[in-house]
Amino acid sequence: HVQLVESGGGSVQAGGSLRLSCTASGYTSGTYCMGWFRQAPGKEREIVAATYAALNRTHYVDSVKGRFTISQDNVNNTVYLQMNSRKPEDTAMYYCAARIRYCDFDSLAHWGQGTQVTVS
Repeated sequence: HVQLVESGGGSVQAGGSLRLSCTASGYTSGTYCMGWFRQAPGKEREIVAATYAALNRTHYVDSVKGRFTISQDNVNNTVYLQMNSRKPEDTAMYYCAARIRYCDFDSLAHWGQGTQVTVS
């Protein structure tokens, strides 16, 4: 059973940096696509970044390109989201997700409980 636990959320001033961590258990890291999503109040959930180590591919939503970096530590089964140059519109609940073999998180995905990020 795949379990994901996010950490690292908090409040940061605009322009500041924050790093989120997602520690996973119960899976083989190389076979899963890992993603970070966010949902702001009153808005739909959106994907922020994804990485699939088996294909050495990463994806970012346009609004975070050049500011956010997703990375994966397969030894510690942890996925990170480094967020720089934060903007108020980055304020949201951030979720980690894992999906076996494909980066299609609409089905068969596992989700963490979320961590709140606030930019003021």
